[in-house]
Amino acid sequence: MPFTAVLRSEWTKLRTLRSLTGSLVAVLVLTIGVGCAVSAGYDGSDPHFDPVFNAYYGLNLGQFGALVCGALTVAGEWSSGSIRVSLAAVPRRGLLYAGKLLTVGGLTLVIGLLAGGASVAAGQALLGDAGVPLDTPGVLRSAVGCGVYCGLLGVFSAGVAALLRSPVGTLSLLVPLFLTLGPLFGSLEATKSVGQFLPDRAGQQILHLVPVGALGPWTGLAVLAGWAALAAAAGLAALLRRDA
Repeated sequence: MPFTAVLRSEWTKLRTLRSLTGSLVAVLVLTIGVGCAVSAGYDGSDPHFDPVFNAYYGLNLGQFGALVCGALTVAGEWSSGSIRVSLAAVPRRGLLYAGKLLTVGGLTLVIGLLAGGASVAAGQALLGDAGVPLDTPGVLRSAVGCGVYCGLLGVFSAGVAALLRSPVGTLSLLVPLFLTLGPLFGSLEATKSVGQFLPDRAGQQILHLVPVGALGPWTGLAVLAGWAALAAAAGLAALLRRDA
């Protein structure tokens, strides 16, 4: 089967599953909605305030939609048993896996771009005098980076899902990592030097107007890309080694 046919097949699966559609909608709604609420409520009291990063506050919740999309797209086929049908249609496992990764990564990238652009534009408008013009250096980069960040999260989650073959197991690992460990290790002085290299802490450097720490905006995103590549490679190895 040609790769274009694999992509069409994976796209059909994603757009017909309500849970996957819902996870992508959640990225948009939570990222934009929460970001707007936080920007509208800013009281101007923080001397170190970053008006651009503030606009992406909702991404702390919206990112879980990208993680859920990756987990369900890959591991959901094992939990339902439909992976046998997929492997019968596409015996080349690497080709099937590449189709899944590209579809998940592409969809979460597009959703992330929409969420990023809307969040930063609405956020600066709601901040009023505390905001910055949209043509300020770093603003467009942050919006593009938001999309790339979400796309890499989708690939990262899909790789872990291929390794664990369980949506529950995948999310049980990733949710604490992004909800608790990343923010905790990234904020404590004793662990900050290590915590800044965790996937979310590193990747979100691209969202800052002026990034802080050892990683710049693109080097931080490169660290996240490394995590995603490692997870994708581990998932491929597991897929090639195990029986369906």
